[in-house]
Amino acid sequence: MNDDMDDARSRLARIERLLETGERELVPAWRRATRGEPRWTVTAVILMAVALQLTLPHRLILLHPAWALPALELALLTALFVANPRRVEPHTRLMRYLGLVLAGVITVANGWAAVRLVGDLLNGGGEHGAVPLLLTGGAIWLTNVIVFALWYWEWDRGGPMARVRGQRQYADFLFVQMQNPEFAPQDWEPAFLDYLYLSFTNATAFSPTDVMPLSRWSKMLMMLQSAVSLVTVVLVVARAVNILR
Repeated sequence: MNDDMDDARSRLARIERLLETGERELVPAWRRATRGEPRWTVTAVILMAVALQLTLPHRLILLHPAWALPALELALLTALFVANPRRVEPHTRLMRYLGLVLAGVITVANGWAAVRLVGDLLNGGGEHGAVPLLLTGGAIWLTNVIVFALWYWEWDRGGPMARVRGQRQYADFLFVQMQNPEFAPQDWEPAFLDYLYLSFTNATAFSPTDVMPLSRWSKMLMMLQSAVSLVTVVLVVARAVNILR
């Protein structure tokens, strides 16, 4: 009798494993509940954005003293890191709001610097040397890449915490691995570095490359980034060439 019970339990466990394996094969990782991505990547990139802000000239700073906004950004980043030190896991809505506020603060600070820089270039003021101008424009441009990467990461399918739960079926961005899953690991799903790559290629090519926007908001956001990047690059380079002449 005991042998029959053990055999039945063994068969049931085997069937459950087969069902689970079949479900994993049918449903890609980016559509089902998974573990959160490592926290260190997004933390390191945000620290880079804060460092770039500290290199900007004082006339381009939104709030004085110059360390005020970077200090606020570091405080928000620290709160997020303490709450989820290893992985971006869903806990409370407060963590979601803190992440959005952090992205918003960096966006506002860098947007103000970009507007002031463009104003200086159009009025013939600002940096009088080509090298300082290129360094300032490069810092703003690179921070802009990070800013849009954060927004893509924060909004695609409801954000990183919603993606962990697998709550939304339809993606806002179509990555190559989604179209050709045979060329990717079975557990592949987009992480922050994928969105950083998307942001960088969009800022350099001024158009989508291998990642396609699907939703209207993603198309508008990519269009805005391309426009900002194009204006910044054209004006900075043109001014630098004019100074060299």
